[in-house]
Amino acid sequence: MDRVARDRLKWKCRRGLLELDLVLERYLGDNPEDAELSALLDLPDNDLWDIVSGRSERYDARFAGIVARLRAS
Repeated sequence: MDRVARDRLKWKCRRGLLELDLVLERYLGDNPEDAELSALLDLPDNDLWDIVSGRSERYDARFAGIVARLRAS
């Protein structure tokens, strides 16, 4: 992943919900080149927070790996 792609991913991680912003910032710090994260970030903040926090299991199966990593971080 080149610098521009990493910067774009970092910018996409900036969210309106503080809790989500903190989780994504920490995760991205440990995994700066996780391209799989980008597609998941297209979800609205509230839906994404419900998934990351474990309150919802309603997400596309292709995101199972990244969701598991986010929940573990």
